[in-house]
Amino acid sequence: MAAPSDLAFDPWDPAFLADPYPAYAELRERGRVRYFEPTNQWLVAHHADVSALLRDRRLGRTYLHRFSHEEFGRTPPPPEHEPFHTLNDHGMLDLEPPDHTRIRRLVSKAFTPRTVERLKPYVHKLADDLVTRLVDAGGGDLLRDVAEPLPVAVIAEMLGIPESDRAPLRPWSADICGMYELNPSGDAAARAVRASLEFSEYLRELIAERRKNPGDDLVSGLIAAHDEDDRLTEQEMISTCVLLLNAGHEATVNSTVNGWWALFRHPDQLAALRADHSLVPTAVEELMRYDTPLQLFERWVLDEIEIDGQVIPRGAEIAMLFGSASHDPAVFTDPSRLDLARRDNPHISFSAGIHYCIGAPLARIELAASMTALLERAPTLRLAAEPVRKPNFVIRGLEGLAVDLG
Repeated sequence: MAAPSDLAFDPWDPAFLADPYPAYAELRERGRVRYFEPTNQWLVAHHADVSALLRDRRLGRTYLHRFSHEEFGRTPPPPEHEPFHTLNDHGMLDLEPPDHTRIRRLVSKAFTPRTVERLKPYVHKLADDLVTRLVDAGGGDLLRDVAEPLPVAVIAEMLGIPESDRAPLRPWSADICGMYELNPSGDAAARAVRASLEFSEYLRELIAERRKNPGDDLVSGLIAAHDEDDRLTEQEMISTCVLLLNAGHEATVNSTVNGWWALFRHPDQLAALRADHSLVPTAVEELMRYDTPLQLFERWVLDEIEIDGQVIPRGAEIAMLFGSASHDPAVFTDPSRLDLARRDNPHISFSAGIHYCIGAPLARIELAASMTALLERAPTLRLAAEPVRKPNFVIRGLEGLAVDLG
């Protein structure tokens, strides 16, 4: 599928995927909103507009709380995709109030500042252990050996998933997230459906076990909620657990490898970071801004809106370009420059509004922990082979990141 000839924005072009930021600059110069026929979406590329629309209640992650597919002018998904949509549509990311409010209120109890702070020693020890193994091996794949296992283990620990059951979690997540790409293929949809069925069945068994033998994990906490207004259905519990695992590690995994790939390409900034580890907090924010792991976030137009004189009708879909917003020169000084000491950094990699990432504080702890462990235990870490970028646009990451100790 090709983009219109007058637009450099082409999410299926390998050259665009390698570096989409020049195309974003062109989009911003062309105006505040632009229709993109291949995906039937309105592209929004400016930071101010993206930030405002994330908080605009005339938009929604779903429309089914107000309209049927037919009333909204949309074709229902194919019946064979039903397992994916059942799983996806009952998670709070794709719900609107009051269901979103009810579920988020429950899950928020597991992500209080005190709870997240208590996880810090576990996260730091796990990061140290993973990096130590990488160093002892003389190098390896930073994605496979550090970036993936750290957040997966943390979320699995919170959910109470035994270590012996964790191997399929990342593959299930990757297959489910394949459906979030633009116009996913039939094969991608089939993989997402299969993963949805398998993951749901596993969690159904885990929930049944926790009903009989509750623990101090999040699944047990969701089951034990006594307030009738907050009680979750079994499907809501399953969808919530899948969302927490998917959202709870995809951003961290891809931020880690995207970030280190950027550092290797900017040796002056890497040298500054190695010389001054106090830069880690601002480095984490800057690396998320510089090459954000979530490039696009979609919302449905529930009530007609107008952007810069362009009326966008009910039933349309808005594609908010997070990667573009984080490179908007109206907000970021010299946005194409990687500056690990950047202080004024209102990036929106964790979204905003009612769908702001509930796990953002935990993700920041994980990113800082792995970065600090690598700086301390692998001070000569270097790139061992040119990485291959995943052929995805919405969720931006690498196939792997081979490193050695120099």
